[in-house]
Amino acid sequence: MTLPLPPLTAIRVFEAVARHQSFTRAANELGMTQAAVSYQIKLLEERFGAPLFLRRPKQVELTEAGQRLAPAVSEAFSLLAQAYASARGDAEGVLTVTASITFATTWLARHVGAFQIRYPSLAVRIDAINQAVDFARSDIDLAIRHGDGNWPGLCSHRLLSGEYSPMLSPKLAATIGGVKQPADLLRLPLLDPGDTWWDDWFDLVKVARRPRAPARGEVQATPAITRGQDRFGGVHRGPVEIPCIGSQAFVGTAALDGQGVAILSCALWAQDLAEGRLIQPFHQVAGEHSFYLVYPEARRNLPKIRVFRDWILEEVGRTASIGNRGEEAMAS
Repeated sequence: MTLPLPPLTAIRVFEAVARHQSFTRAANELGMTQAAVSYQIKLLEERFGAPLFLRRPKQVELTEAGQRLAPAVSEAFSLLAQAYASARGDAEGVLTVTASITFATTWLARHVGAFQIRYPSLAVRIDAINQAVDFARSDIDLAIRHGDGNWPGLCSHRLLSGEYSPMLSPKLAATIGGVKQPADLLRLPLLDPGDTWWDDWFDLVKVARRPRAPARGEVQATPAITRGQDRFGGVHRGPVEIPCIGSQAFVGTAALDGQGVAILSCALWAQDLAEGRLIQPFHQVAGEHSFYLVYPEARRNLPKIRVFRDWILEEVGRTASIGNRGEEAMAS
């Protein structure tokens, strides 16, 4: 029995326009003229019997019918690509991974070279952003997210703990004769004092933290997101502030330079702890979330997804000993 399918070219054009929300960008991707794209969409709408897009000045939007159709079409093309790649049995081309600026510039930057050496025919492109991407509307293959691991429609694999604790350079600690009690931290400059992680950690160790006046020339934290994204693109449970310096990557660099005490993710700075560039004075850690590798369930058997997943889980296990040695770098 022959299935009543529309022309494959029209469906391919529809998927591209729906993903880009633009006839022009879809035409550029497909190597077609904008007129050809418009013709294919008109052809599909005639076969469908209803409009699939609302044409507006400088943009297009999916109609209700288009919104119902687009996810199924995207999944169908993903399954087709997966079947084709699986039949070839190799992993090559470009693999695009998105991660927060902090994760990308710390753990991933230090380890991804090993993957590239093992799979030279698969070029890795890292997109460092703090926003969670929509896989259906982007060319992202995998993402590393910070959260509880529960994202509907996505496979997730726990990579690293997201626990955090204060860290500083040994030289800075020596300026006050060492950091022996949590309250000693208040005698030193705290980097990004408006970061809510500080409040969480000081509450954990039961140290009252009095508000301080801003230092001369200091840029204060400004309220920005309410119930929005935290520094990793995950969902924060309450109001958050944009730190004075920025992402954890910048704060950590300042701590390495001895400019102050930073509140950092232990797993991401394990190598600096193990090699003595930073110390974690106290074993108390805060934070309930972790870092996860995620990708759409429909792509789980794609060769390039599979090889990266297997590699990163192996690499996390291999470097776990570094984290253990980092714990030994905590001051007694």
